[in-house]
Amino acid sequence: MSRTALEGVRVLDMTHVQSGPSATQLLAWLGADVVKVEAPGGDVTRRQLRDVPDADSLYFTMLNCNKRSITLNTKTERGQEILTALIRGADVMVENFAPGAVERMGFSWERIREINPRIVYASIKGFGDGPYTAFKAYEVVAQAMGGSMATTGFQDGPPLATGAQIGDSGTGIHAVAGILAALLQRERTGRGQRVNVAMQHAVLNLCRVKLRDQQRLAHGPLAEYPNDDFTDDVPRSGNASGGGQPGWAVKCAPGGPNDYVYVIVQPQGWQPISELIGRPELAGDPEWATPEARLPKLAKMFQLIEEWTSTLPKWQVLQQLNRHNIPCGPILSPKEIIEDESLAANDMIVEVEHPERGTFTTVGNPLKLSDSPTTITTPPLLGQHNEDIYIGELGLGDEELRLLRLGGVI
Repeated sequence: MSRTALEGVRVLDMTHVQSGPSATQLLAWLGADVVKVEAPGGDVTRRQLRDVPDADSLYFTMLNCNKRSITLNTKTERGQEILTALIRGADVMVENFAPGAVERMGFSWERIREINPRIVYASIKGFGDGPYTAFKAYEVVAQAMGGSMATTGFQDGPPLATGAQIGDSGTGIHAVAGILAALLQRERTGRGQRVNVAMQHAVLNLCRVKLRDQQRLAHGPLAEYPNDDFTDDVPRSGNASGGGQPGWAVKCAPGGPNDYVYVIVQPQGWQPISELIGRPELAGDPEWATPEARLPKLAKMFQLIEEWTSTLPKWQVLQQLNRHNIPCGPILSPKEIIEDESLAANDMIVEVEHPERGTFTTVGNPLKLSDSPTTITTPPLLGQHNEDIYIGELGLGDEELRLLRLGGVI
């Protein structure tokens, strides 16, 4: 039995920064042989936000585990010949260059398909066709134009970006879904195809509940929102749950920046909550007993809950709420997540040895396949696999490899 789901799948990784590398890393975690093709100077993120001198940054290392690296100057004639050979032997090619960049290299989709009719060619861009096509796209730009920022934050404050990288890594996950679907279809048709994913579109897909609420707003105020006033736009609603059951982040002792628990009040949870907060009479009070009665008083309801939670540490609040099956979760900081033993036990916080920087901590594969366990391996050094691939797989000679280096081709 195969040990990995994508064993035998060769991915030509011509991506950089985050959206593309996050996609190809996930493919590598699923067992594909991912060959990262870098310019001789390397992915720019190897040098960005360095914390250890003369070593690849955490930005690069945490997005490029389980890959191999070769260098190639695709602006040279010989480099383009080598890229043609690489495309011919690949199952998947992924790129996230600016619009038109790959075409200017001489590798349009038509040319790529001519070289290898079975290849799945995935492009990640900022935007789809239209007035935004040529805009430069970054994480927060995608959040801004995909609907996330306008609906994140509090009513009396500015739009806010989320700390989750929904524009970059979120788009990478969408790209993986498209690539896997195209590979499956190829099993039936024998033909590859192009996969296009835009960062704006991926963020929009993650914001669909706000589009739902925009349409509901035409029929009146949104009762589950804590806002006092409504216009013809969905308002920013702070920490409201966004679903059918009201939720909020309530303060806990001793009052630090992350001493909060998020609590959701389901109909069946009100009676035990009223007892926990020392107000058991509210369970039978017509002014509080039903969800319909509580909706106009959400701010007051969570104030009453917070008067109780603010006297206890968040882990004690969590324990008491869970004893009554009340949906809740502590706000975990990055420090707490790195130190969480259960995440380490689930291989979601992983220690990896790096030849230059020593041990670093990264995230593990969130996709758990019973027949395809994932081992996170260190990302490649720049050009680490030039000899393996150029000599061992493409059949170039030692002398030619030396001349390619001298000529700046690799």
